[in-house]
Amino acid sequence: MKSYNKCILGLLGLLCLISIQSGMVAAAEVRDVRLWTAPDHTRVVFDLDRSISYEVFRLHKPERVVVDIKHTKMKKVASLALPDPVIKSIRYGEPKKGVLRIVLDVQKKNIGLRTFLLKPMQGKPHRLVVDLTRKESKLVIQSKKAVKKNSHHEVVIAVDAGHGGEDPGAIGRHGLKEKDFTLRVAKKLAALINSKPGMRAVLTRKGDYFVPLRKRVRLARKAGANLMISIHADAVKTRTVQGASVYTLAERGATPDRVAVALAAKENAADEIGGVMLSQEVDDPMVRNILGDMAKRDSLNSSQLLAENMLLQMKKVGSIKYKSPKRARFVVLTALEIPSVLVELNFISNPKQERKMKTRKHQDRLAAALYQASKNFFNRMGMIELKDSASSS
Repeated sequence: MKSYNKCILGLLGLLCLISIQSGMVAAAEVRDVRLWTAPDHTRVVFDLDRSISYEVFRLHKPERVVVDIKHTKMKKVASLALPDPVIKSIRYGEPKKGVLRIVLDVQKKNIGLRTFLLKPMQGKPHRLVVDLTRKESKLVIQSKKAVKKNSHHEVVIAVDAGHGGEDPGAIGRHGLKEKDFTLRVAKKLAALINSKPGMRAVLTRKGDYFVPLRKRVRLARKAGANLMISIHADAVKTRTVQGASVYTLAERGATPDRVAVALAAKENAADEIGGVMLSQEVDDPMVRNILGDMAKRDSLNSSQLLAENMLLQMKKVGSIKYKSPKRARFVVLTALEIPSVLVELNFISNPKQERKMKTRKHQDRLAAALYQASKNFFNRMGMIELKDSASSS
């Protein structure tokens, strides 16, 4: 009997070993490939059905970046919008058994390379991210000019369209993506700002690509912004919830607001969803050390004044979720020297509001409200003059 039991146990052990080994050699799958073109880099994202082992190297004459992924196969994917400023073409094959080779044919040799894996989160699968970076010299020169120009009595507004690229933000029942909606409103707002002499807009993103939260702050600073507006759309499980809300940065140690804290956590998670390695983004010393208490207080008070004016203007466009501004630790609002607000224009999760948000007419009205609030704020601060300030308040 004992020998029989040993035989059964041995057979079970063998079956387990075979099962484990089969699982180890079973091919992973690249299920989708996406490409995003930003002003300073191109990002290629490979969706995977599981974690993988890979290596990346360069080859020359012609210039190309090679990604070898072990024990992986490529599922047929849709064609990509190529060429872009960095990548001429993408091809793949199997140079040896058990290896998927993906070749990125690149335009130039002086291209920066960064790769990393992302774990599944918020509906996103395992992902391999390949970033190919270009020089930012032109962007830096433009920013220096902007700062110089700003010193000659021109007010600059940083207009930040939330989410983008790999991070779609919230998605409505009828398919409207927050990243698309916020960009449309941001561009309309920028056009209104640029139409007024003495005011100029700087967009933190101009297209459908991902920009890390702290980089958005740096772009506002480089532009010499006097004001920053981060545009978003909210979402909750209850479809009937509606209304706009405005948020400012909370000081450390302030009494937390449960709703605002939850929203800040969701918005701050954009970097993880969009794909940022922890080593890429460091804590900002300007937030910690440079500004004194009086400067911080003055900036927070100015942000509060702006937020209140935003709510007044938003009431003319539609319903308001909260009658007064709320505060939380939003990463995108941490340029303490710049009055900054985050505006949730409405709930994209409400089908009725989503349909309205899709229309150009409503987008125009939202942009006009944000524009008017900005003008009123600068007028109140003595930075611009309105011809009819009484009627605009």
